Parts: sequence; C-alpha cells; structure tokens
Amino acid sequence: MDSWNRKLRMGMVGGGEGAFIGAVHRVVAALDQQIELVAGCFSRVPQNTRRTGQSLYLDPSRCYDTYEQMAETEAALPPDQRIDFVSIVTPNNLHFPIAKTFLNAGFHVVCDKPMTYSVDEAEQLVKLVDASGLVFALTHNYTGHPLIRHARELFQSGQMGGIRKVIVEYLQDFLMVPHEKLGQKQAAWRVDPAQSGVGGTLGDVGSHCVNLLEYVTGDPITELCADKSTFLPDRQLDEDVNALLHLEGGGKGVLTISQVATGEENGLKLRIYASEGAVLWEQENPNYLQVYKYGEPRQTLTRGQGYLGEAAAASSRIPTGHPEGYFEAFATIYCGVAEAIRRHLDGKPMTEQEYDFPTVRDGLRGMQFITKAVESANNGATWVAM
Repeated sequence: MDSWNRKLRMGMVGGGEGAFIGAVHRVVAALDQQIELVAGCFSRVPQNTRRTGQSLYLDPSRCYDTYEQMAETEAALPPDQRIDFVSIVTPNNLHFPIAKTFLNAGFHVVCDKPMTYSVDEAEQLVKLVDASGLVFALTHNYTGHPLIRHARELFQSGQMGGIRKVIVEYLQDFLMVPHEKLGQKQAAWRVDPAQSGVGGTLGDVGSHCVNLLEYVTGDPITELCADKSTFLPDRQLDEDVNALLHLEGGGKGVLTISQVATGEENGLKLRIYASEGAVLWEQENPNYLQVYKYGEPRQTLTRGQGYLGEAAAASSRIPTGHPEGYFEAFATIYCGVAEAIRRHLDGKPMTEQEYDFPTVRDGLRGMQFITKAVESANNGATWVAM
C-alpha cells in the first residue's frame, strides 16, 4: 500500500501515568492527522502500561511489559500492522538502549532530548543510524516555530551578514523547591545523575539553547568557557550555568540558563546581532520576531504573513492573529518526520540534509556541549574545545 494513503503507526516507550512529555508527544503527533498511536510500553511497571493503554483505548495485546518485547513482537507482525516508528519519551539513561533496540529491529526512531546519557552513547548512535539508513529525529521542538524558521532563512541566506554576537538564555524557576523530595516524578529523574547524566539544567534546557543557536545561525560553537552552580542542598547536578562561546565564523556568544531563577516560567530568548541586522525572539511570545537594521525603524514580523519565507509559511496552520505555540511547533517536527518516513517506505528516502527536523548529529552536538560545559566548569571555568 502507498504510504501516503494511510496514517503512520506510532509506538511509544515511556509516557505512562505521572509523566509529562509523553502526553505532549501523543497530542502533537496526532495534531495533523498523519499519525496514530497503536502500541506502547509506557512504563517499567506493567500495571502502569496497562492502565495507560486502557486510557488511550489501545488494544491490550499491543501494550507491552518491556520495550525489548515490544520491538521483537512488533517486528514479527505483518507489514500492514506493525508500527512504522517508535517515539522514545523516557529519562535520558534509557534513550540509547531503546533506540538501539528499535533501530536493530528495523524501526524508525523519534527521541526526546537530550539524545543520550553520554557522548560515547551519542557517537555509537550516530554510527547505528548511519548504518541502518533509517529515519532518526530528535525533538528539539522550538525549531518548529514559523518565525524561528524565518530567522534561520534570514541568517543562512546571508541577508543579515556575519554573526558578531549571540545571547541565548533559558530561565525557569522549576527547581526552586525540592520537588524531587515531594513526589514529583519529572523533577526526581532530572536531578538524579544516574538517570539524567552529567548535566542537570545543562541537559534539560541548555541543550535546547545550543540547538536553537546553531539551527538559526548555521554557525557552530567551537569553544566554550562555563561556570555552573548548585544552590539547593543534596542536589548533585547543576541548577544554574553561565557560559561564554566562540563561534566558527568569529562571532562570540553568551549563554545563561537556570532552573532556580525566581519568577521565571519558560523564558527561552534568542538574540542574534550580525553585521547587517539583528533579531530577537522569545518563546513565551513566539508569534513575533523583532528585526533590527541599523538606522532603520525596528520591525515586528508576525506569524502567517505573506512576507515570510517558504519555511515559515509551511509551518503555519491558521490565519494571522490566531496564536500558534508550543503544540503546533512540536507538531511541525512530527510532520517532517512523517514525510521522511513515508518517503523511506516508498523507496525514495530523503538525505539527512533534506530533513527539516533535528537529527542524530544535532543530538551528538548537544551531548558534546553538555559534557564540555561540565568539563570547563570543573576545571575552574577554563576554555575547552567543542
């Protein structure tokens, strides 16, 4: 059957009762009517998986006790029944073994960020994806915003000139109190090195910052100098990080992230200053992009307008003045994944350069940043090469 005449079948690992991001993935995957959830292993606790599957009206026989059982059983099903891809929405330490299992079983993979537990796992995963020829997507969802895609066109087309300075910040007060001691599942694994890895806030929000900076500018970070802090007692991972950045093209950057910034909610902000112009974009007000040109009035670009580029137009769903936000940007990532998987199923796979979503190589960049930032901070805020 032509893959364009049906919905793609998704499986999910993680995202059971008490989880946050799994429910988000389910909503956004279904938003554009391209994908349906048909199977899952939603928890390491089988009873949780069964309850979650029941609440989602799934066939009980496709709710699995382990992800290994899920991969083996789904691979044995007829092609017109088995899942087309798996979405991984577990704590970081499980991303790599799950992705490896499903890639080896022949399934495409969507994975939440950060991609792996360590750089070594990330490097192994790059090799696995390359050898398999399968689609692998990393859900840095902020790259799906129309005005971020327009900003990318402005810089990568050369219209804004050479990058001089980038300021990227992501400030929250999510960890102001010890939620991990109060039964909040999302906080518990994020502050646990055994599940999160060497980075706390670095992995949770810092990886988004680096991905967004490099996605829009096309100018990779080459060196960094980082300082990290932990304020609450009994916590082992960073809660607050400040870093200086050197970019390949000669520009400089400042990164500041925190999950103990009093009063902040989800303050992701990107400012890029170049020789011919500058932009400002804020995640909490994502339908607007401020554009500056020296000696000219400041412009406010809005989502859905005809003056935006093709990439922005393709990621807008409704007329101007109707807000689009977090869910829609996330769904745009899944739309790109759906197209890539359909092309693969039809024997006409896209090259990785054609993907309009973050890839396994972006995931490796994120893990390199986390690891190098920790290395720099532990060495007394010394400069280290990415």
